Amino acid sequence: MLTSCLILFAIVLGVNLLPAFGPPTWSVIVFYGVNSKLPLPVLVLTGASAAAIGRYGLAHAFRALRGHIPGKMARNVAAAGKQLEKRKRHTWLALGLFALSPVPSAQLFEAAGLAGIRLLPFTAAFFGGRLVSYAIYGAGAKGIETSSIGGTFLHSLTSPVGIAVQVVMILLLVGLTQVDWEKRFES
Repeated sequence: MLTSCLILFAIVLGVNLLPAFGPPTWSVIVFYGVNSKLPLPVLVLTGASAAAIGRYGLAHAFRALRGHIPGKMARNVAAAGKQLEKRKRHTWLALGLFALSPVPSAQLFEAAGLAGIRLLPFTAAFFGGRLVSYAIYGAGAKGIETSSIGGTFLHSLTSPVGIAVQVVMILLLVGLTQVDWEKRFES
């Protein structure tokens, strides 16, 4: 069981360190739910922990990139981060809803890193949402007889809708850096 947990942890961590176009973590959870003897609580805690640590690492990598982006972009994302920090209630509500949704979260964490948002509370909310969503996916997987993880990964990487969602999220991240948030929030 420990070996299965470590392999699951490594796979989910690796997937969540990817900045874009990685397979969805829920597909790994479903695969393990179907093909392993891991109890559901172990499956969910291992998956959610690895996902949160991976996204936290991704956000820190993008935080390190802040010094390498043009000054105007850096000022724009810093202003967005300040505004989000000021409006904590709205931020927590939005993050909670986002954390429960199947929408890719990589770009959200990339933006958080660039904007200088406090990452521990942000990651804790993500972890809580993933506990709920992975429990749902894991429980559903227990009812599935067979699965092809290769087919699921291939589909997630080649699906036109999946690719389009990733491209849109990347464009939104770039768009975030182009808005003069300081000026926008003054009015």
